[in-house]
Amino acid sequence: MPRILLAEDDDSLRGFLARALERAGYDVTACADGDEAATYLDEPWDLLLTDIVMPGLDGIEVARQAAAKHPGLRIMFITGFAAVALAAGEKAPAGSKVLSKPIHLREIVTEVDRMIAA
Repeated sequence: MPRILLAEDDDSLRGFLARALERAGYDVTACADGDEAATYLDEPWDLLLTDIVMPGLDGIEVARQAAAKHPGLRIMFITGFAAVALAAGEKAPAGSKVLSKPIHLREIVTEVDRMIAA
C-alpha cells in the first residue's frame, strides 16, 4: 500500500483529504503542520502532500528536507494562495506539482494516483 505523508494546518481539510486518500487505498499519516511532518521524514514515503503556507516550517521547507532524505520522492503542494502557487515552482524540488485550493477531493485523489503511478 503506497504511503502518503500529509501536512495541512486546516483541521477539516486535513481530515477530508486523509479519509479520501485512505478510501482510495493509501496509507496516510496526517500532520497538523510542517514541524510535525518533519518528525516523520526519516520514514519511507511514496508521496509528500503538503500545504505551502503553514505555521512553523512551511510546506516548501518540509519538501526540501524530504527530497534531501529521499531523492525521487514525489511531492505535491496544495495552496489557497495563487501568488504562492506561482512562486512555489521556483523554490520547490524538481518534479513537484502545485494544486490551487479550492480543489475537489476527487481531483486530488486523481492527481495523487497519477503521481504514484509515474
